Amino acid sequence: MMAGTLPGIDEHVDIRKSPNAAKPWQTVVWDDPVNLMSYVSYVFRSYFGFPRETAERLMLAVHNDGHAIVAEGAREQMELHAQAMHDYGLWATVREAPR
Repeated sequence: MMAGTLPGIDEHVDIRKSPNAAKPWQTVVWDDPVNLMSYVSYVFRSYFGFPRETAERLMLAVHNDGHAIVAEGAREQMELHAQAMHDYGLWATVREAPR
């Protein structure tokens, strides 16, 4: 064994290629009995900058399916999106994207 190395440690592992390094996460907006469909569409257009057609498609998914995935990416960013949805009065959660 060379001085300064530990047995069983691979010093040449590239953590950028680690399977857990960049797991995608999702922001999910859930249906609620309080907010109007037009308001949910407005929030999606205002906050995310979605075109009207995309905002309405996502709003209808929330209404009809009970939820919609409105964003996917790094966990920290998805948590910021969920907090913003809470600030607008919408119910949102963050979850790990399925593989």
